[in-house]
Amino acid sequence: MNETYSTHQTTDPSTERTWAILSHLSLIISSVVSVGMLSFVGPLIVWFIYKDKSDFVRNAAAGSFNFAVTLALASAAATVLAFTVILLPVSFIIWAIVYIVSIVIPILAAMAASRHEMYRYPLTLPLLR
Repeated sequence: MNETYSTHQTTDPSTERTWAILSHLSLIISSVVSVGMLSFVGPLIVWFIYKDKSDFVRNAAAGSFNFAVTLALASAAATVLAFTVILLPVSFIIWAIVYIVSIVIPILAAMAASRHEMYRYPLTLPLLR
């Protein structure tokens, strides 16, 4: 799941590490600020800035963005299920899983980035690369 990642660096390794950590933690920060609606914005901004400068930061930001979109789709599916009375308990379970995973996984990814390791988010849709 985690592997050491070496790049042909055009930026300082400590700067890369900092931006990779921020791209992972921006999921939590933007979720709190926007009540979960815009959690994909932080990683997308970091991806746009560093997509040509650093492979390590680009991969971290792309993974964070893909994970945020996947969680948004799971939450949307739970919302659709909530409209049916029978499947309301299922939607609560999905929302609980999304809530817990949206906090725990970005923290694990940020810890991997602090060790300059690439983290692969589980069960994500590969939208950005």
